[in-house]
Amino acid sequence: MRKFNIRKVLDGLTAVSAVASASSAAQQQQAGNRETEIQETLQSEHFQLCKTVRHGFPYQPSALAFDPVQKILAIGTQSGALRLFGRPGVECYCQHDSGAAVIQLQFLINEGALVSALADDTLHLWNLRQKRPAILHSLKFNRERITFCHLPFQSKWLYVGTERGNIHIVNVESFTLSGYVIMWNKAIELSSKSHPGPIVHISDNPMDEGKLLIGFESGTVVLWDLKSKKADYRYTHDEAIHSVAWHHEGKQFICSHSDGTLTIWNVKSPTKPFQTITPHGKQLKDGKKPEPCKPILKVEYKTTRAGEPFIILSGGLSYDTVGRRPCLTVMHGKSTAVLEMDYSIVDFLTLCETPYPNDFQEPYAVVVLLEKDLVLIDLAQNGYPIFENPYPLTIHESPVTCCEYFADCPVDLIPALYSVGARQKRQGYSKKEWPISGGNWGLITQSYPEIIITGHADGSIKFWDASAITLQVLYKLKTAKVFEKSRNKDDRPNTDIVDEDPYAIQIISWCPESRMLCIAGVSAHVIIYRFSKQEVTTEVIPMLEVRLLYEINDIETPDGEQVPPSSTPGTGSNPQSIVPQSHPSTSSSSSDGLRDNVPCLKVKNSPLKQSPGYQTELVIQLVWVSGEPPQQITSLAVNSAYGLVVFGNCNGIAMVDYLQKTVLLNLGTIELYGSNDPYRREPRSPRKTRQPSGGLCDINEGTVVPEDRCKSPTSDVKDNSFSRSRSSSVTSIDKESREAISALHFCETFTRKADTSPSPCLWVGTTLGTVLVIVLNLPPGGEQRLLQPVIVSPSGTILRLKGAILRMAFLDTTGSLVPPAHEPWREYNVPEDKDEKEKAKKRRPVSVSPSSSQEISENQYAVICSEKQAKVISLPSQNCTYKQNITETSFVLRGDIVSLSNSICLACFCANGHIMTFSLPSLRPLLDVYYLPLTNMRIARTFCFTNNGQALYLVSPTEIQRLTYSQETCENLQEMLGELFTPVETPEAPNRGFFKGLFGGGAQSLDREELFGESASGKASRSLAQHIPGPGGIEGVKGAASGVVGELARARLALDERGQKLGELEEKTAAMLYSADSFSKHAHEMMLKYKDKKWYQF
Repeated sequence: MRKFNIRKVLDGLTAVSAVASASSAAQQQQAGNRETEIQETLQSEHFQLCKTVRHGFPYQPSALAFDPVQKILAIGTQSGALRLFGRPGVECYCQHDSGAAVIQLQFLINEGALVSALADDTLHLWNLRQKRPAILHSLKFNRERITFCHLPFQSKWLYVGTERGNIHIVNVESFTLSGYVIMWNKAIELSSKSHPGPIVHISDNPMDEGKLLIGFESGTVVLWDLKSKKADYRYTHDEAIHSVAWHHEGKQFICSHSDGTLTIWNVKSPTKPFQTITPHGKQLKDGKKPEPCKPILKVEYKTTRAGEPFIILSGGLSYDTVGRRPCLTVMHGKSTAVLEMDYSIVDFLTLCETPYPNDFQEPYAVVVLLEKDLVLIDLAQNGYPIFENPYPLTIHESPVTCCEYFADCPVDLIPALYSVGARQKRQGYSKKEWPISGGNWGLITQSYPEIIITGHADGSIKFWDASAITLQVLYKLKTAKVFEKSRNKDDRPNTDIVDEDPYAIQIISWCPESRMLCIAGVSAHVIIYRFSKQEVTTEVIPMLEVRLLYEINDIETPDGEQVPPSSTPGTGSNPQSIVPQSHPSTSSSSSDGLRDNVPCLKVKNSPLKQSPGYQTELVIQLVWVSGEPPQQITSLAVNSAYGLVVFGNCNGIAMVDYLQKTVLLNLGTIELYGSNDPYRREPRSPRKTRQPSGGLCDINEGTVVPEDRCKSPTSDVKDNSFSRSRSSSVTSIDKESREAISALHFCETFTRKADTSPSPCLWVGTTLGTVLVIVLNLPPGGEQRLLQPVIVSPSGTILRLKGAILRMAFLDTTGSLVPPAHEPWREYNVPEDKDEKEKAKKRRPVSVSPSSSQEISENQYAVICSEKQAKVISLPSQNCTYKQNITETSFVLRGDIVSLSNSICLACFCANGHIMTFSLPSLRPLLDVYYLPLTNMRIARTFCFTNNGQALYLVSPTEIQRLTYSQETCENLQEMLGELFTPVETPEAPNRGFFKGLFGGGAQSLDREELFGESASGKASRSLAQHIPGPGGIEGVKGAASGVVGELARARLALDERGQKLGELEEKTAAMLYSADSFSKHAHEMMLKYKDKKWYQF
């Protein structure tokens, strides 16, 4: 056997895993007498871990901003995350290290930069001119709390309002404070005895940059003259202010108040509002003031050349509209449109044709950020239709309960799913293009198809195209439509075993090649689906009820004999009749009044119209037994070549022939062992009178004790395994009595030591670390498959590992993966012609019998991964060839056998946060990285690895985080990422016109440098705020140098940590870029190293 260089393998691994791997390697070397040596190609250098992209709706959003020239949208969240969206397919995720909530975002319009204000009173300047944006500068306020920021268009001076009512001014190039401060006590009336409250608004007059409008929470608004450093006008109102907005001519502004009113003020008439409007107030007849309404949280005032201005507001509904959904109100001329939203409104922005505040705004759309959705409203079309959202923001439409990830799928799958999904699209959207259209796509370096399947709490399943780090929904399947729905809580059947979400998906088993889909749900139900492009109407939904017993002392059975096989052939034609009476009690309650033989859900008895896509083939339900609800399904597998589905729970295992619609196997877990039970447990059920020769003894297709029961709490299968004691001891009576089926794998391999050729079988893994093998004797293909029974028999083979079995796979004599047999997909709803039938007859037996070329001397390897260890077992000898103790102190949550770089490996995610990979078959450690600790059950429930170094998990209730453990993908990632910043000419400023220029009208500019610069205003107090340089400087140069950026962008890399003036860096950047090209590779490595240090933050 080839000796492995242990020193190299262990380089960079943790001490704990070093000890484990060294000891296991020693075991491997002592074992000797190995079968054929397999050349392994995967080495440690093939592996590297990094996050790739994050998809989905930003969880708990708190802030919104839009760059009207670059056409980029930014969303900040309560956990300090930043999500940037450009054209569909261009999006980016960044994270503030502190994790503090983002309270406001401000773009430096068309400069490729963004300022974020956080709840911990820090300001950050982000460089967006690189593919992974980074912070260039930060400023931490020490003595005051930030409440509102304003950055005028084409200005480098940022106004920062505070809770104390003061305004400080920050130079966004150097991120230093100006000495110019507007103190609250100078801004308000000297006669005022009370503090005006925090700053809620700052903006400069659109026509005069020297006049600053300051809104205080208490209701006071001040127009401040920046040059003379005094207030020109003060506007007082007795209601608290939430927001303020200017008319573009700078002669009027509008305020929104806490009593649901809007006040419009003329700038030169501060004594009283020009107009007061209560948009949702009931007008009383006797001229009294309308009744107060809820606060108007935000108002925008947008003008048009051709018609009336738009006043757009959120909130302000009357208090008697209890239960009414949150609304956005659009007032245009005399019409008022109230647009109901599904969730509460966090913020909204009106998108306008011009970035200049002193021009007609010409609004064309409104972006509404909701608590759990992003909505764009078309203002230009009658009825204000919404735009169809092209981003994958509906992952959480119903909470995700499980997900699976498939990379390198058959190439025809995505087009097939897309074509059936296209028919499900809603109508009535705006006809216009999606207006958020900035950025450029990255280069596509991965060409293989990837599909993500998500299962949801409402019983829906979504298929997503996840190819090349993008995400797009393809098709949605509603599994609940086969069941009768209860209209209200009183109607609900008393057989429910969960209070909420009775249709929630727990496990998905999918065969991409045959397109067969099988799901297990929370109400102990299993549904098998076929894919069809034809619409069909199913008159009677095929259904089986299965009764899975465990410990039952009081049910009398007539000897528990098996139904002879001769009684079942032919029943396949009428599946509804297959409820064999192996128990005398068939009514819904037994003689003592206990609920019995009833499923948790009621299948519809009316014809079911099934659209193209996935169509129900068979519904299997576990039933109540003597007052005990069915137990949660813990594992599931389907095989299209054999026509079988198998599932198990903590009571036992059931196998169903979905072609003949019959139950083949229905056994308690203890019965699987037969006389080989290592725990010497005695089944208490009196029905278990079968001969204990080999475990299943002649269990043939006639053994239909076809009601199988299974309970399901809303938690997922992984919750069940997670909550178990981590000890591998089996002394506990409870653990013995509840040995659950935890893994199932159909395969074609050697079932016994004496076997000379492989045959179809099922490998069963349990939570006590046992692997048992069941032999499948399948009839020939074609018509015979539907007439002759499938014979299921025990092999007597029992293997043992430490910890619950998670995953099994098989390798051939060259070390290649042996996939389970499968049938190619064909259209089932179209009758086959004779040629096709002949082909089918020839095709099907091949997939279920050993290949003739297989020599007797050839062997296979079984790879078995449990929560604690992995073993590679040589077949048919059943010798343990390699063994690896994966973890001593923790446990594996997910293990997958995956292909990478034309080879295969075992990838594991541990509860202690480590991601590990091992070579196959020798189980050498190749990667061990501390990624993230198991912080909640959502991660445990959704983490999965797939081929080509891809993995994902649900990082929040609304977002999927994708990562890669492939070094090649990490290297290519920079090219694959889209670019947010693209060189765009800033639109021309509005023409002042001859008369305005002549008589001094039009916009007045201001030399802010003269006012706020150090020479004029002095230095700010050092204790007020602390400057923190960001890590984004060198990375920004590298990002622009190595990314696919246009020449203009390279020449105008406008942000570096030394703070030169924005947009004026041509000469210096050229020199920097010259050197950046040469060490772009080194900078790339630094970037990845830097990212590694931030893995614990997400």
